[in-house]
Order: sequence, then C-alpha cells, then structure tokens
Amino acid sequence: MTVATDRTWEYHGYRAAEERLRESLCTLGNGYFATRGALPECAADDVHYPGTYAAGCYDRLTSHVAGRRVENEDLVNLPDWLPLRFRLTGGRWLTPDTATVLGHHQILHLDSGLLERRTRYGIGGGGALSVRQQRLVHMADPHLAALRTEFTAEGSSAAGELEIEAALDGNVTNAGVPRYRDLDGRHLTHVHTGTAAPGTVWLRCRTRTSDIRIGMAARLTARAPAEDAPEPSRAVQRLRLPLPPGRPVTVDKTVALHTSRDTAISDPLQAAVDRAGAAPDFRELLASHRTAWGLLWRRAELRVPGEAGRILRLHLFHVLQTLSPHTADLDVGVPARGLHGEAYRGHVFWDELFVLPYLNLHFPEVSRALLRYRHRRLDRARAAAREAGRKGAMYPWQSGTDGREESQRLHLNPRSGRWLPDHSHLQHHVGSAVAYNVVRYCEASGDTEFLHTAGAEMLLEIARFWADSATWDEQLGRHRIRGVVGPDEYHDAYPGADRPGLDDNTYTNVTAAWVLHRTLHLLRTLPEPRRRELAERTCLDDAEFDRWDTVSRTLHVPFHEGVISQFAGYGDLAELDWDGYRKTYGDIRRLDRILEAEGDTSNRYRASKQADVLMLGYLFAPAELRRLFARLGHRLDEGTWRRTVDHYLARTSHGSTLSGLVHGWVLARARRAEAWTFCQEALRGDIADVQGGTTGEGIHLGAMAGTLDLVQRGLTGMETRHGALWLDPVPLPELSAYEVCLRYRGHWGIRLRLERGQMEIAVPSSDRAPVDIRLPDRAVCVRPGRTCLLMLPE
Repeated sequence: MTVATDRTWEYHGYRAAEERLRESLCTLGNGYFATRGALPECAADDVHYPGTYAAGCYDRLTSHVAGRRVENEDLVNLPDWLPLRFRLTGGRWLTPDTATVLGHHQILHLDSGLLERRTRYGIGGGGALSVRQQRLVHMADPHLAALRTEFTAEGSSAAGELEIEAALDGNVTNAGVPRYRDLDGRHLTHVHTGTAAPGTVWLRCRTRTSDIRIGMAARLTARAPAEDAPEPSRAVQRLRLPLPPGRPVTVDKTVALHTSRDTAISDPLQAAVDRAGAAPDFRELLASHRTAWGLLWRRAELRVPGEAGRILRLHLFHVLQTLSPHTADLDVGVPARGLHGEAYRGHVFWDELFVLPYLNLHFPEVSRALLRYRHRRLDRARAAAREAGRKGAMYPWQSGTDGREESQRLHLNPRSGRWLPDHSHLQHHVGSAVAYNVVRYCEASGDTEFLHTAGAEMLLEIARFWADSATWDEQLGRHRIRGVVGPDEYHDAYPGADRPGLDDNTYTNVTAAWVLHRTLHLLRTLPEPRRRELAERTCLDDAEFDRWDTVSRTLHVPFHEGVISQFAGYGDLAELDWDGYRKTYGDIRRLDRILEAEGDTSNRYRASKQADVLMLGYLFAPAELRRLFARLGHRLDEGTWRRTVDHYLARTSHGSTLSGLVHGWVLARARRAEAWTFCQEALRGDIADVQGGTTGEGIHLGAMAGTLDLVQRGLTGMETRHGALWLDPVPLPELSAYEVCLRYRGHWGIRLRLERGQMEIAVPSSDRAPVDIRLPDRAVCVRPGRTCLLMLPE
C-alpha cells in the first residue's frame, strides 16, 4: 500500500514484485551521485537491484549480439556502498525474502531527503528483531552518504548477540535492465580493498575503457570495535554486538565517494579516505543535510492542493536529486532516466527540452551548466555533420561522455525476441531542441553574455546544419528535409522502402524554420564587434544569411484531409483497427513491438507512439505558432489546429511518458474537458508504472519535470520574452489553485498565486528593476517589495 502526504511518500508491507519500482522511487541523490532505495541486507537478484551512479561517469564496451559487434557506452553502476547484513549468532542472515516479516514500512521524507525503513523480523519463540534505518545522500557535501541502523530485540528469544557484516562491494555489474543482459556489463576493473584506520575500510577501482578512477571509503561506528576483513573485491567489516531485550543498538556507516573526474583533488582514493575520516557523526550530517534541502525547497517552492500536489512534490524531489546546484560544477547533461537506474544506458536525449524550462526559473545556474555540456561538444557535432556531408553541427540523438552518437544500431523486441535495426539516430530534431533551450534560458535569465557567446555559436551552427539539409524541390516550389525520423518514433521508413528515414516531418521542418529565423534575428542584433568576430571565426557571409532567410520561409509543411500531416505521405498510410488491437492485447502502448511480433510494422499505419505534430503546441504559444506557419506561407486557424489535435488524439498509443504530458498541455487550451485525463496520465506515469515495469529501470525525468512546468508555465500561460513575463492563465478546474515561486532576471522568489479567479504577484524587495507583467487584456509593472492582485476574466 502506498500513502502520500505533502512531506512523505510511504510504502506499507513488503511485496517482492514491487521492489524494483520502490527502489527507483526511493532513490536518494544530490546531483553528484545517487543510490537506489534497495534494502542494505539484500544483494542484487531478480527482486532487488542496488545501484549507485555518479553523474557523467560512463564507460564504453563492445559486445557480440546477433552476429554483430555492438558498442555501447553506459552510465556505470559504481561499487555498492549499501551492504549491511545481520543475524543473531548461530542463525541465518535475515532478509525479507528468507525470513518471516512481521511488518515493513518505508518512508521517503521529501522535505529532508531522508529514507527511513522499519522492519520487524520474526525470530521464533514469539520474539522479533526490529530494524530501523535512516539513509541519506548528503545534499550539502555531495561526496558523502550515511546509513544509521538501530536494532531492537523484542522478547528474550531475540536477545543475545548480533552479528553484523558491512561492506563496500566492487563485484557489481550493469545488469539492471533485462533486455541489455546479452551485452557486456562488467565495467569495473582493478578492484582493490584495504584498511585506512580503525573502523575505516576503502575500495578503489577503475572503469575498463574510460579509465575513470573511483575511490570509496566507509567508516563504521558502533559501541564495539569493527573487525576489518578486506576481501579481493569487497571491503568487509564485521561486528558482534550484545543485544539486550528492549534496548536499541545503533550502527552508523558513513561513506565517501570520489572519482578522477572531480576537481581540486589529487587522488580519488585518498580524497575519499580523508573525507570519510573527517565527516561528523550521523546527527550532525543529518542536520546539515536538512538545512541544504530546506534551502532547495525554498527556491523551488510549488504549492498545489490535493493528490496532484503530493505527486508533483515527489516529482520535484527527484528532479532536484538529479539536477541540484551541485550539477552546476559538473560537465554533465540531462540523463533521461535520472540517476535512478540503467535504462537508456544513462544517456542524454532531448529530454532537456522538458526539464530546462522548469530549471530556468529556479536554478538558472544549473540550466547554464547543462547548456555548457552541449557547447563543449559543439566540435563533435560539427564533425558529425561533416561526416554526413553537411555543414554546421549535427547533435546526436543520444549523447554520453564526448558527444558522439550513442544511439544503438540494434534493439531487442522483448515480445518477439528479435534484434532489430534501430534508426533513432535519424532524429536530428534534437539540434532544434538544443537551440530552443538556449533561447528560452536566455529569455528567462537575461543572460546576454551566454547568448552572445556560447549560445550564439550553437545557434549559428545548428541553423547552418538545417539550411544545408534543405533541398529545393522544383515541383513543390519548396525546400524539403529528407531522410529523418520525427519525435513519434513509430515511423522510421516508408512502407516497403529499402532505406530508413522520412521526408518533411512537420515537427522537424517547423522547428528548423524557427531556428533559422531566431538565429538570423540574434546575429543581426549582436553587438557589432562580436558579430564581426563570430563571422570571421565561422566564415559566415551575407549569402549564407540570405539562404537562411529563404529556407526559413519555404520549408515544406504537408497537409492531408484538412489537417497538418506528420510527414509527407502520412495521408497515404492505412488506418489501424484500434478497437481490435485493444480488445486483443489490452495495453497497446508499445504497439510497434506488437506489430513487429506479428510480422507487421507500424510504418504501414497512421499510428503514433507519442505526440509529434502536437509537440508544436507544447513548444510554442498559439500566437507564436500562428506566426511561424504564416512565415511558412500557411494560415493556421483554430479550426485547422482543432482538427489536427482530434486527428492525432485518436491515433496515438502513448507509448512514451512524455505523450500524456504534451497532450494534457495542448488540450488545456484546445479541449479543456479532456485535458485532465492526460494530465493524470503524466502525473501517474512513474508512481503507477504505467509503462509496465520501466520505472524500476529508472524514473522518467523529462515527464516528471514536465508536470512541474505544466503548472508553472502551462496553466499560467507564462512566456518570458521581450523582457517581460507574459501570462495567460488557463482555468483548469482540477488544478484551479496553485502557487509557484520563481527566480526571474535577478529577482529571487517572485510568487505567483492563483485562486478563485484571482492572480496575486508578489515581488520581493531588492534593488532590481520592476517586473513587467503582460496579460492578454492589460499590462502591469510590479516594483520590488510590492504585491499586485489581478482579477482574471472568466
């Protein structure tokens, strides 16, 4: 049973089938590293999967699959610092799977970033051993974690002597995703262990090909001294403690983690040993950890009543654990599945498109760092474009350490058991997502220095790629972009074609046109010395400007039956028997796998995995989208957009957690009565594991952050442009009251509160300029230290 409050997320009872899901949702992290919420007495098996992951710590291995050499780079499962098992002397080690469980209760304390568990093991003779644990991954010191365990004997049969074995375990692999298990997952090598001081052991190792050195140290504190017994791949400590009836016995395990990617250290092992030795006791660690979390919640405050608010708070908790202020010091991107598991191999996709809009208005320094990750890999994107015979920069669909394309070329259909070609690397629209994030970050933060330097360089090269990708079609009188895959992903080729790729994916073409137009505007408004410097460095001339302008006005947008086509030729595809497939299979979210197992292909049908054309309604406010289409020579009236929404709504299986989010966002303005169904789908995506087991492999970070932004920008209709906050609230009945706290252009803690048709805007005192607020029917200026109350039209 799951119980949620505003401050906690709780599980009652032990259910082996739910452990993977609980482990993901009870992960603790601090932006530098995270550890899954596995029970410390349980080793990795078919039920449990302890895992620890450091942001940006990847390793590349080659496997032999289906007669081919397959190379993959993975976010590495680091040595396991959790192991702490226990038994009464002479008895067997106690785990929920091998002993009698009289009670089990896990509490994730969201306000303090603390995971608490209480378990009562039946001992026999009417006695019980009560185990209470508190765990933290320190938010103030990103290299520390701690585990406090209290044992209490209930009844004389449970009293006596308690044996405890704690360890740092280097004998781990990447094995958390069943469909990857045919691939080599043994990333750690040269594992050594030893003793640093009484009560402290260490483990060091390195990754096999990336050669990242890892140092870990653990300090065990109890009333009796620990016996250090290092093994070849495990640093082991053993204790024997008297266990009197009714009196708790406490054991504290304090762990430090460093890697050779860290700054300001000379050796990761020595740094870990020093840090573990100098760390304060558990009580002090918890106090400073609580303080750090309190500061985070203050900056990211989001108040929504009811069940939706409780889920949103859990989502915010996991976003902050993956991308905290510590992330600003790292060279990392946005891992699509957080630091919570091994799905997608920890790679960076376009999910930042759903994450950065939230961070921009709370932690702009983190957004800037994530964009710097992309800028540092601009040269690699340029090289990829050259290899493809294109100018500019072609960012990869999946990115890892160095920015090369990490998308797999084979993927396993678990339904059919077949390994199939994977063409997802043709999703070149990821470049538009990078450009979009640059623009939106700079609008929200006012960071003109970044916009004029790194931002301008990225926009220029992405625009250059799109202009060079477009070819002129004399018959159409339009430019076309051929051979791509759109966000939908169910369609990667035309039926019967011998080559992958589609022509004129509308999402790709419209966002490319937007990139070209915005880049032109930016370059024309740059300070003249910087514009000249950029032009000389990149050999940019007026002829290229002219081509960009022409392409931005003439890219082809296909239509069929009065609606916007997903791509050229979409209208020629067959209709799917949706009712028949739902009747046969029930859950058809992964319709592509079902069809392939039948010997068919989703390429033949008007069937989408997730929002594609409708993504345009997520990225652009209605007025901006109309202007974009007008620039491309099309009139996008309300009727056309409504028909387009209806068309794809009836033909989408929602095989991605992002799909419900986008549909809820779009329908909040187009078909409000149905919006809440999709908003709930987005809210419940991970907590209910609606994708059928995928959350246990890692949370869906983009969907979680997107639900936060649904309240922050979607329901408020918020845009940050022309130096103003533009608001156009949507009165969604189920989310009619909410409060958000924003950091906007140097203002810390602007509060927006909507309730009963009123919007209150409070700007904290400072020496900053007044905040310009624009609504559809008026404009107001709110000075620092003032509050403005606005009545909204019905």
